Amino acid sequence: MNKYELAVVVSAKIEDDERAEVLNKVKALIERFNGQITNVDEWGKKRLAYDVQKMKEAFYYFIQFDADSKTPAEIESRIRIMDYVIRYLCVKQNEA
Repeated sequence: MNKYELAVVVSAKIEDDERAEVLNKVKALIERFNGQITNVDEWGKKRLAYDVQKMKEAFYYFIQFDADSKTPAEIESRIRIMDYVIRYLCVKQNEA
């Protein structure tokens, strides 16, 4: 099992309950592909470095999880088409 971190940037134009639903869907995806979530870090609403889809701000979430090497590709292929997720990035963490 490898350690990964998934960064998810969610649109600020949606309500709190919709945003929580998007986060729950992302967590369910990780668990669906045998990932074990170890930590969820919510940074809240932050200013974007540049406008994305005419938005200046978005909500940032960082999810650490343990999974095998095929899981990140499966998760990314499904997050890519999710509504309200404007950016995402999954990286492998170093064993330090």
